[in-house]
Amino acid sequence: MEILKFIFILLEVLVLFNLLIIVHELGHFLAARWRGMVVDRFGVWFGKPIWQRKIGGVTYCLGWIPAGGFVSLPQMAPMEAIEGEVQVDKENLPQAPVKDRIIVAFAGPLFSFLLAIFFALIIWQVGRPVYESDSSNVIGMVIKDGPADKAGLQPGDRLVAIDGHPVTRFGGIGTDSIKWRIISSEGETIQVAYERNGQTNTVAIKPEVEKTSFGQRSGLRQIKIVPAYTAIIAEVLPHSPADYAGLRPDDIILEANGQRLIHPSQVTTLIERNGTNAVRLLVKRGQQTNLVAVVPEIPAVAAPEDKRPSLGVYWDSRGLQTIDRPGPVEQIRASVDMMVSTFKALFSRKSGVKAQHLSGPVGILRIYYLLFQSEHGWRLALWFSVIFNVNLALLNLLPVPVLDGGHILLALIEGIRRKAMNLKVLQAVQTACAVLIIGYMLFITFYDVSALSERGPKEPPTPQFAPKVQLRGQ
Repeated sequence: MEILKFIFILLEVLVLFNLLIIVHELGHFLAARWRGMVVDRFGVWFGKPIWQRKIGGVTYCLGWIPAGGFVSLPQMAPMEAIEGEVQVDKENLPQAPVKDRIIVAFAGPLFSFLLAIFFALIIWQVGRPVYESDSSNVIGMVIKDGPADKAGLQPGDRLVAIDGHPVTRFGGIGTDSIKWRIISSEGETIQVAYERNGQTNTVAIKPEVEKTSFGQRSGLRQIKIVPAYTAIIAEVLPHSPADYAGLRPDDIILEANGQRLIHPSQVTTLIERNGTNAVRLLVKRGQQTNLVAVVPEIPAVAAPEDKRPSLGVYWDSRGLQTIDRPGPVEQIRASVDMMVSTFKALFSRKSGVKAQHLSGPVGILRIYYLLFQSEHGWRLALWFSVIFNVNLALLNLLPVPVLDGGHILLALIEGIRRKAMNLKVLQAVQTACAVLIIGYMLFITFYDVSALSERGPKEPPTPQFAPKVQLRGQ
């Protein structure tokens, strides 16, 4: 079943990813046909064709590498470095008007942008899931001896600004994200404004940079805080104190010993302080709320670091879920703002964000795969596709040869000069830029592939509790 699930998710990823690229190329194709330009080939996927057919003067082909597509337009700037040699006599082709070349080049980003709007309209109607761990701007836990702990931040503090930029949520994509503002900060210290007991204060925190090994992306800034979210039980271990107390997955723990919970770690801290004394939990299950007493115990079998009193539960790491329905304009604006903010961070000498932190095709496919694994996979994938298509449109409009913006720039230069550019010089420039872009993509792919093999810290064995010789309910 796991293999079938993997194959099904992989097919979903490939279908959606290829759709996004092919729609972009379809924009070029339709605009070229409209303006009467010669279309040599319309290729879906890359590599040696496994199928091809010539229809109406255009060769349609299917490559063996299932990623994207291309339109070969010999009357545009030469692109043989990426698309291969054209099959028509380009030397004798009539010169395409400047206006037509600009329209054809602009059509690809336009179609990507229109697809982003289409997906944004869908998300507006069906919504996307948002979890407390992303939407909260309240601190749930402060890592001991971390930067935030040393600066005096406490659980329950509400963060309102980072370096003067308003923040409203911990994670997610957007310039109002606490995590992003910390990562993209530039000073030696980060100015963090927070609310506590109705008072607003500001504290300077010196961030830490996580260490990474060779082959991994360099570490990013962090201040070691965790957002607040509801304590929800994800799993109850067999024969554990929680099991015998009748606790079940999806139970919400509102209080522990009369203390309101804003993060599951408060229960762990309480047990560490009180040992094997009973913990009184206020449990919400459905519409009912009950007080349950649970006596922590040390597992019979556990890793050395887990030989401590425990309830025997695993906590959900995301908190409560809500369905957000942002408007199309809000989604597009957030995508554009995030892209602009990313570029600012990339070109800032003081920021820790580097080109290696971006994702290439492998990284993007991995993101889609992880999104599709969720029960709300298609909603999340369509929401991410809004961001991806906006990025695809804007990146392609950059005035760099090989990209659509480069075609537009070259056409404008030719229109101003009223003279065609030297074909050999143009081909050399295009090839050089194609080599640089391919080289950069290989550089990014190296880190994307390395990320696929990262296993993270080794998980300790699951604690095991000894069965009780007693009847349930006694």
